[in-house]
Amino acid sequence: MKKSIGACPALFPMPVQMIATYNDDGSVDLMNAAWGGILDSDLLILSLDSTHRTSDNIKKRKAFTLSIADETTIKESDYVGMVSENLFPGKFLKTGLSASKSEKVDAPIVNEYKLTLECEVEKISDDEMGFFVYARIKDVLVDESILDPKGKVDVTKLKPIMFDQFKNGYYSLGEKAGQAWDAGKPFLKK
Repeated sequence: MKKSIGACPALFPMPVQMIATYNDDGSVDLMNAAWGGILDSDLLILSLDSTHRTSDNIKKRKAFTLSIADETTIKESDYVGMVSENLFPGKFLKTGLSASKSEKVDAPIVNEYKLTLECEVEKISDDEMGFFVYARIKDVLVDESILDPKGKVDVTKLKPIMFDQFKNGYYSLGEKAGQAWDAGKPFLKK
């Protein structure tokens, strides 16, 4: 029997998305963002609070990078989600993480993250429904250590962490459970 738990953000797993931008002075801003996702093969959306420094930076620079946090960056990733750049200027420096300038967009690449999407803003919607950023993925950078022998990303090597909004926990991605466009083939024979 199923029990109603009310309307809540029960869509998961949610990757821990790390959004990097440049502040006005050229320093790096990094935030941990829970709400966002892929809209199309090269289009994504972020749902942010308009009061975030990151939101202001995105409006000004029209660019950001989105990295996926993994088991090796859990402490740093959680910390930048706990404190605001508006209240704790220079929070990125406290993490010990490093950054390089993107060659594709006006945003930093956090070197320690193994998978990074370089994004250019297409549209910003800021109204009573929220602050939404629509962005085009210009390139995806991956650390060679997470590639399989065919040059494809191996998520078991990346070891991304997911956010559980029910208990506010971080969880590692599990083992492969099946093959897409193959697991359902027995039903084609019925």
